[in-house]
Amino acid sequence: MAHIDFGVDESLFPGISGPMRFRPETAGPLNQLAEALLRAPHSLPQGERELIAAYVSGLNECKFCCDSHSAFAAAQLDDGMALVKEVRKDPYSAPISDKLRALLKIAAAVQESGRKVTTLLVDEARAEGATDVEIHDTVLIAAAFAMFNRYVDGLGTLAPEDPAVYKESAQRIVEHGYVATLTDSPTP
Repeated sequence: MAHIDFGVDESLFPGISGPMRFRPETAGPLNQLAEALLRAPHSLPQGERELIAAYVSGLNECKFCCDSHSAFAAAQLDDGMALVKEVRKDPYSAPISDKLRALLKIAAAVQESGRKVTTLLVDEARAEGATDVEIHDTVLIAAAFAMFNRYVDGLGTLAPEDPAVYKESAQRIVEHGYVATLTDSPTP
């Protein structure tokens, strides 16, 4: 049970969806940020941006966000959940591009502390073809998910155990995005 009463059935509105319904005036900007970072037109595919979010959420040990964004990434990556699991286990040996691997190194540094992002990490990412926008957005995704993860876990929200819950949410997110989910369906 969450630390506060969100006024909704937590089993229908687990994780971040309960707090977002509790405070829709803050949910709107948070969903707009997620939409801009993870779904807007970009040189990094949506699945890779979701993978960065899942990876950072895993490092932060936020079960709900890690499982959600793992499902969202898997729904948009050719190798699906198998690839997501490989990256979460060991991004250095996972079959991903060297550019994505370099960006995940930056994301991991941000997760630990923004000051851990070094010129060397940025130069390595650039050497692998990362643009300044991709580096910027990787840092912002990692920083935003530090906030989202703490929001979810700080309120003690419910994280479903059933992977089908996350898969169903992934279908909604892929089809409708983050902004529409606040009013359209229970679990974003």
